[in-house]
Amino acid sequence: MDAATVYMTKDIQPTSLIRLYEAVGLDLPGNILMKVHSGEAGNQNFLRPSFFAPIQERLHGTIGECNTAYAGARTNNADHRRLFEEHGWTAYFDVDLLDEDGDMELPIPNGKAITVDYVGDHISRYDSLLVLTHFKGHPMGGFGGALKQLSIGLASSRGKVNIHTAGAVTDQRLITDWTGGVAAQDDFLQAMADAAGAVSRHFAGRAVYLSTMANMSVDCDCCAVAEDPCMADVGILASTDPIAIDRACLDLVHASTDPGRDHLLARIDRQHGEQIIPDAVEQGFGTDRYELVSID
Repeated sequence: MDAATVYMTKDIQPTSLIRLYEAVGLDLPGNILMKVHSGEAGNQNFLRPSFFAPIQERLHGTIGECNTAYAGARTNNADHRRLFEEHGWTAYFDVDLLDEDGDMELPIPNGKAITVDYVGDHISRYDSLLVLTHFKGHPMGGFGGALKQLSIGLASSRGKVNIHTAGAVTDQRLITDWTGGVAAQDDFLQAMADAAGAVSRHFAGRAVYLSTMANMSVDCDCCAVAEDPCMADVGILASTDPIAIDRACLDLVHASTDPGRDHLLARIDRQHGEQIIPDAVEQGFGTDRYELVSID
């Protein structure tokens, strides 16, 4: 597979998302799903809805997210919708709770950890996908990037349990009720790669990825109690390849001279986070080889 192109700007502004989208050169067709992380109640690091308002005005997409599989403010339809309003998303956008009415199956014929991905069934309403990633650390995955958005982010609550247990549990029980616990770490990462491939293939040729490297804590926006950001902002990246854009973000962290870099890398390494990259490459839906092109 040829190297992917990853575009970048150091100018972290809402209008930069539009400039990067236009640089990618793929005009997303039809009804566009815009995947964001709305932020758990209490989290201070999530990217605010005003940051995404200009790109939404440009594309007229619908903001979408699925329920979680752990106790919190996003674990059921009513509370999740209330949090969307409290965090200001409904003031700017039409919001779709993707698994509000259930889920649908996406097959993974070559999956190594799971062979089916359960995603919110409202995904069938959309013709194309814009993934608006906040790149940061993650307590379980090591880091949260485009691949996490495709896998955990678009999985229904049942789908999240399926991924976290590498297929051992597929019901709606919350994480505190999982009798078998979570899967071994490398199996969990493989399941994430499998699920990301299922969604990538579903939107093949109709997806753009924008990743903002700002407010980078070791913790995810899903954490109600999260550490403050540990390293300086880097920029925004864009690509049509979710593996390449994650690899580029990781490489920029490695290349940083910021004193907080080591703390973030320690979290990524502790969770074997970078293993998802070769796992995803092996699934065949992208490449870890890329050319980084500045638009500044």
